[in-house]
Amino acid sequence: METKVIKLDAGNIDASAIKDAAKVIDAGGLVAFPTETVYGIGCRVSNDSLTKLNNLKGRPADKYYTLHIANTSDVSRYVPTIGLRANKLIKNAWPGPLTIVFELGDRDIVQQKAKLPRDVFDNLYRDSSIGIRCPDNVIASMLLSQTTYPVVAPSANISGQSPAVEAKQVIEQFSGQLDMVLDAGPCKYAKSSTVAKISKTGIEVLRQGVYSESQLLEMAQVTVLFVCTGNSCRSPMAEGLFKKHLAEKLGCPIDRLVEKGYTVTSAGTLGIVGFPASDEAVEACAAKGIDISGHRSRALTIHLIEQSDFVFAMTRGHRDTVVEISPGAAKKCSLLDDGVDVPDPIGQSQAVYDNCVERIDKAIGKRIEEMVI
Repeated sequence: METKVIKLDAGNIDASAIKDAAKVIDAGGLVAFPTETVYGIGCRVSNDSLTKLNNLKGRPADKYYTLHIANTSDVSRYVPTIGLRANKLIKNAWPGPLTIVFELGDRDIVQQKAKLPRDVFDNLYRDSSIGIRCPDNVIASMLLSQTTYPVVAPSANISGQSPAVEAKQVIEQFSGQLDMVLDAGPCKYAKSSTVAKISKTGIEVLRQGVYSESQLLEMAQVTVLFVCTGNSCRSPMAEGLFKKHLAEKLGCPIDRLVEKGYTVTSAGTLGIVGFPASDEAVEACAAKGIDISGHRSRALTIHLIEQSDFVFAMTRGHRDTVVEISPGAAKKCSLLDDGVDVPDPIGQSQAVYDNCVERIDKAIGKRIEEMVI
């Protein structure tokens, strides 16, 4: 076999060459192409093609490959239910040098098995999980978007040897064995992607790469913000109640929520800073087994809004203020209690506070149930 080498300029890509390469992969051939990390060998997910790939790389047949996708939105075809932290990681790290191993529940596995061709399912899913990567390279993205069938793309090297970071290294190892090589010069990072498994229990780095564990943890942190007027009654009560519900759902102590990837906070539109929660709010929460005595008020800022993934306002007025400060927050800011205002109990009896905390508790219980943790 003669390996066809096509030189490409990332700034002026020959679309016809990409189309030809995609046709080769769809027909069961093997095409080496650049990503931002290393060169990969594109291979259609079918038994015959994967056998050819395994023989080429000298890799055991029982070792699974990572699915490569052109766009972040493509992930939903293979992972029907995506948790909050996984979604945050996708948002911050894709396209990019990260392979995510997703854990699927029994229901989703049954759905995928029924939806996908048998050889695709059998070769992509293992132990109810699937590894997926979305490269940040224009040639890789174009190629993957042109293929008709799912594609895996392991590093272009014989197993046990260093991954190729330039086309010439690919050719040195596989000349005459690959159908085509797309040569676009050296890869940006010249090192492998980080591989991380994400589940309800946390993030586990399976292979060190471009991203460090600390970077992944930061990118996957989910922040929930509650907003009221003075940040002395409703929002601190909501913050405390949400932490309690979330900790119960995750099966962890409240003081480990940040470690588990969740930050819950509150702020007030009035801009008051450093004041404690009202005595009545503290007592109402204490009756629920929640201690907010250490709370100190903080002002609502654009930084707080923008770093939050969910913003729950107590009233329409609070929501209007959030959106006025940060217009881009309109989609992530909603009223806590199903579109109904939660009245301010400030200056009223303990019974009013107790009723308020019950109402907030019920609303938060519903919100927690809606979230895919």
